[in-house]
Amino acid sequence: MNILSGIPYWWLSGFYFFYFALVGALNPYLGLYFSDIGLTAYEIGLINAVFIGTKIVAPNVWGWLCDYTGQRLRIITLGSFLATLFFSGMFFWETLLPLLIVTFLYSFFWNAILSQFDTVTVQYLSKDSHHYSHIRVWGSIGFIVSVVLLGFVFDLISIRYLIPVSWGLLLFIWLSGLRVKEPPKNAVESDHHHWLEVVKRPMVVAFLAAAFLLQFGFGAYYSFFSLYLENYHYSRSMIGLLWALGVVAEVLLFVVMHKIMPRVGVAYLLFWSLLLTAIRWFLTAYYVDHLWVLIFSQCIHALSFGACHAACIELIRCFFKGKNAGQGNALYSSMTFGLGGALGAFSSGLLWDINPKQLFVVSGLALLLAAAIVWVGLCTKNRYESLNR
Repeated sequence: MNILSGIPYWWLSGFYFFYFALVGALNPYLGLYFSDIGLTAYEIGLINAVFIGTKIVAPNVWGWLCDYTGQRLRIITLGSFLATLFFSGMFFWETLLPLLIVTFLYSFFWNAILSQFDTVTVQYLSKDSHHYSHIRVWGSIGFIVSVVLLGFVFDLISIRYLIPVSWGLLLFIWLSGLRVKEPPKNAVESDHHHWLEVVKRPMVVAFLAAAFLLQFGFGAYYSFFSLYLENYHYSRSMIGLLWALGVVAEVLLFVVMHKIMPRVGVAYLLFWSLLLTAIRWFLTAYYVDHLWVLIFSQCIHALSFGACHAACIELIRCFFKGKNAGQGNALYSSMTFGLGGALGAFSSGLLWDINPKQLFVVSGLALLLAAAIVWVGLCTKNRYESLNR
């Protein structure tokens, strides 16, 4: 941990803690809140698609702005403040059209800040970027605290208290971001290639395609996993515990990720994680009424998110350097969490009324394709050797 002594460890970690505490509030429970106020599955899928879809445009706009101005932290804190301001509309409206507008406005700013904050963290770490997981782990801890606590709370009180809780977490995200300063200039690597040149490389295309399919598969999980479990008579506290179990496994993996990644190799780590994630979604589809199988499948989240995200952040660092760093993170966010997540959420809303199991079958098939793309695009001998030079 001596490597982390020269950076603002606790302020960086605090930002991740509150950011993912909010994710732990919204991802499992926002669908339940929308259902409680009378929205249909199609309308919930549409709102989730708008929420995730803002990541398609917003990260690229903010990534370009941050790289152009060099004022990354100032733009991040501005985005946090505006997200908090616009989220306030949730207190006043409960019908579809106003909720779509409010969701678009606050998520346009909130969805743009994480990729840029990841850029700040990686620039602080510089050549020790494999220690990223030591900081990012606090985001997972924040998620666990939020999802477990709120699961028990919402068994006792109305799910409608989700909105003030979420607004408060947005406020803390803004306040914690104010305490972080720009990383030193000597921590930033240079690259003379334009980011569009980098995107055309076959390995980068393969990486982005696989990451897109990964988040397409997560669209069903983020939008309908809680409702799926409620249909099988799981309590809200049990739903919260199952969400948290996956992130506990993720935390444990993050703690040792800095040792695993150099030994396994980033490409092989991503391949095996994608393959096991496909198995996870098939288990969720066909064995949801078997608690122990569901517990096992949730433990695979350590790989589905923890290993995949760490591998993707490292690949972005390898592919996009210097002034391309912010744009690289933004492109990754928009193509995967944005386009992939939005299409996954929207298609899940359409499939829900036909057969809820099919949501996770489709997710499993998408992940099998993603694993095949990584094997061909990143794990073949010549490409793997060029990646590790």
